[in-house]
Amino acid sequence: MDDLTIGEHTIADAELDESFDTSGGPGGQHANRNETAVRLRFHIRDSSLPEDVKENLIDRFGETIEVRAAESRSQFRNRALARQQLKEKLEQGLEKRPGRRRTRPSRASKRKRVTEKRARGQVKRMRRKPSLDD
Repeated sequence: MDDLTIGEHTIADAELDESFDTSGGPGGQHANRNETAVRLRFHIRDSSLPEDVKENLIDRFGETIEVRAAESRSQFRNRALARQQLKEKLEQGLEKRPGRRRTRPSRASKRKRVTEKRARGQVKRMRRKPSLDD
């Protein structure tokens, strides 16, 4: 098939590991005997993508992204579906996530935390053996 284009980056067809399997499910003898299901793997670390893009994708997905397509009875259509799924997953991984907006605990939540700590401490004090000094 063709190279995969994600944004401004291109992944060569040779970088994709494609394997075929029987799809199972409905389809009768055709589904049981023909290898129409497609498993497409992309090893991020070994790819030709820029290092910063690789690190971003590895943080999100790990070393390898794998998709499987078995929706169609046609291997050709399943190959196209698998490539589309991989493309969507990679595009999703390249999107910039918004940074965390820092917040402070409210006065009520601080008060509640301190009250719960005091109550917990009281429970622990009650578990102690009575001292001889009292």
